[in-house]
Amino acid sequence: MAVRLTDRELLAELEPVAEEELRRHEQIADEWFPHDYIPYSMGRDFDKDPWTPDQSRLTGVAQTAFEVNLLTEDNLPSYHREIHEMFGHGDGAWINWVHRWTAEEGRHSIVLRDYLVVTRAMDPVELERGRMQQVMTGYDKDGKDTLRGMAYVSFQELATRISHRNTGRYSQDPVADRIMARISKDENLHMIFYRNLLTASMRLDPSRAVEAIAAEVMAFEMPGAGMRNFQRKSVEIATAGIYDLRVHHDEVVWPLLRHWRIFELEGLDEAAEQAREQLAGFLEGLDQLATRYEDKRAAREARRAAAAATAGARA
Repeated sequence: MAVRLTDRELLAELEPVAEEELRRHEQIADEWFPHDYIPYSMGRDFDKDPWTPDQSRLTGVAQTAFEVNLLTEDNLPSYHREIHEMFGHGDGAWINWVHRWTAEEGRHSIVLRDYLVVTRAMDPVELERGRMQQVMTGYDKDGKDTLRGMAYVSFQELATRISHRNTGRYSQDPVADRIMARISKDENLHMIFYRNLLTASMRLDPSRAVEAIAAEVMAFEMPGAGMRNFQRKSVEIATAGIYDLRVHHDEVVWPLLRHWRIFELEGLDEAAEQAREQLAGFLEGLDQLATRYEDKRAAREARRAAAAATAGARA
């Protein structure tokens, strides 16, 4: 039976791959500036013209989605701590990646908040209160080892990319859509870094990697889950189709599992084989749940359309 590597040993073995992936990232990542995306000419002083709900260019679910996305990005201090604890050993590629990733992520909350405040899309007082609450709550990886952490951030970066991109499209605001498209490019490159490092990990310790991936799929939770009223807001976002179980299953989980060829690997130990079997059962159940949710949403939309048609006929 193959000897399982410790976290330190694994990171040391992966250092050359991390160096290669960091160089690749630096070559293809575009430099961009938050101020280029903000319509500052729309800005007005809040002391002279206080915010009121009618001023917003976003409504309903679009406001909710932008709030969730911003507050998730606001928690960067916690994410930096967690990423540093997992990968920030030594003075080589790993620590350089941690700092590069953090610097790039910092732009996301800057551009989102500036957009929401300048365009008066949301109450700036509530945004700041939400930021305070979110950062004070923090985020904790709950004891994940390096491989589970690597699996989590692979799924999370892809999920965030898709959530941001769909939010921009749903907003029906060209400025917001452009901002979200720009952020999504960063998230995609971050996902590729972690995805490729996990691919390399699977060559070094395939059984442990499979267990980590299976565990993270079955326990996945977005990093914003600790924010106030997150469950209610998530339901609103899912109902609008911005990010729901079908999106998660089809556009986040399976693309990565296919890339890693998770169900084609051979030579796994007994624990990894058991984890893979559990994963297969979980995915089947997730697909069924997504289908039921889609059916309910379609039925609900059909009832609304019928009611609207009836009301129109009576008028």
